[in-house]
Amino acid sequence: MSSSTEFNISTLPRISRESLASLLKDKHPSTAIIDVRDSDYIGGHIAGGTNVPSNTHDFKMPELVRTLEGKEVVVFHCALSQQRGPKAALRYLRERERMGGKDGKKEIEGEQDAEVVEGKEGEEGVKVKGQTVYVLDGGFAKWQEVYGEDKELTEGYQKDIWEFGY
Repeated sequence: MSSSTEFNISTLPRISRESLASLLKDKHPSTAIIDVRDSDYIGGHIAGGTNVPSNTHDFKMPELVRTLEGKEVVVFHCALSQQRGPKAALRYLRERERMGGKDGKKEIEGEQDAEVVEGKEGEEGVKVKGQTVYVLDGGFAKWQEVYGEDKELTEGYQKDIWEFGY
């Protein structure tokens, strides 16, 4: 693929909760988790993640691109990762492309601006300018089913909020 703008919400690469948990357990320092939930952020979140509510993306996206510049892996998610998480990942990829690197100059790897790369367990991510972007498959709802009570991987978890599903 020659440009990140060729991706759409349904074709954005996904990462499984197991692969993400493995990255976090390995203390991979160059991984960022971006949780785009709004008021539904209550009840727990992935350890070390950053909450960037979806209603702030119009003005926060350029800042987020600058903040995550040195990260190798960026994972977006919301509650189910069906709308807000994928939409945020797509906006992020497009903003990175628009900004074109630190100095406004495009940093092109080889002849491509964006490429699909294979991650752990055969999962593909989008690699743009040295950074691989994923959407967490199933969002926090699926994450908490397995890792909700794991204090190493989940912070502020309140089981009663998630007991009956999202």
